[in-house]
Amino acid sequence: MSATSLFRRGALGASLAAALTAGVVTPSVAAERELLNSSYDIARELFSAINPEFIAHWQEQHGEEIDVQQSHGGSSAQARAIMQGLRADVVTYNQVTDVQALADDGLVAEDWQDAFDNNASPYYSTTAFLVRKDNPKGIESWDDLVREDVQMVFPNPKTSGNGRYTYLAAWGFAEEQFDGDEEQIHDFMRTFLRNVAVFDTGGRGATTSFIERGIGDVLISFESEVNNIRGEYGSDDYEVIVPPVSILAEFPVAVVGPNAERNGNLDLAEAYVDYLYSEDAQRQLASFNYRVHHEAVVEEFADQFPETELLRVEDVFGSWDEAMENHFANGALLDQLQRR
Repeated sequence: MSATSLFRRGALGASLAAALTAGVVTPSVAAERELLNSSYDIARELFSAINPEFIAHWQEQHGEEIDVQQSHGGSSAQARAIMQGLRADVVTYNQVTDVQALADDGLVAEDWQDAFDNNASPYYSTTAFLVRKDNPKGIESWDDLVREDVQMVFPNPKTSGNGRYTYLAAWGFAEEQFDGDEEQIHDFMRTFLRNVAVFDTGGRGATTSFIERGIGDVLISFESEVNNIRGEYGSDDYEVIVPPVSILAEFPVAVVGPNAERNGNLDLAEAYVDYLYSEDAQRQLASFNYRVHHEAVVEEFADQFPETELLRVEDVFGSWDEAMENHFANGALLDQLQRR
């Protein structure tokens, strides 16, 4: 399948098509059918590992040769691309609101969170810290991040779901720490945001700022991501700190029904999402430092994931819609707290 055939004819301009094509990993062999997974930016390596296993699984079960293509970018941008014509069969995102936006547009079933177990989230993570060798600033929890001698790097919550999780995790900690006292929570968050050395637009940029440019004392990102970064850039040079309280980061998945039906891939798309819950896929996910639900795999990787209290967005902020409106909309709390 050519890259342009991924789009409805005439639905996209050339510039958008070119931009999205850059994020698509094209298979090397011809196949009877091809599935397109639209996913978040830092999941390239993860699905490059899972897809060959699913292809082999499908071949063994059905005797059909298939391929799976990947398209990666910011989760919200990926959802907008589908609304503009990207004919992805499935989505694997890092924020519920991006799948819900597709549901609101009629591209995903209204009850998509009931279609698969665990609110259609086959794996999850939380927000954690990556610090430099021997943790020279002694950073162990969120209250260490508001000290005058600490500088942080994490993506801008305005442009990154990853950054929004960091902001919400810090707020959730402050809410517990100050027993809901609004004035104290706001003071904590003002100082927290003032200690950000650089707000990159996404997780990849934040990693570059912290690792390659040497900015900041701590990089905040998903636990899975900071562990993968430590593995890539040197386990002797960095340490991962999982704070005692953090936020539950679900990674929702869904079938893009109208696209999958039009592509003749509905059975394949449903099987692909379902496969992410299998023991083999859960083991692959855990090997990429994601927390999973399969009991045998959870036990097998138990030493890899420190215990922490995971706050739910719905419990602290009411709902994702309320969190987005009250904190991240133009002129909302994030903007107010950043005013000097």
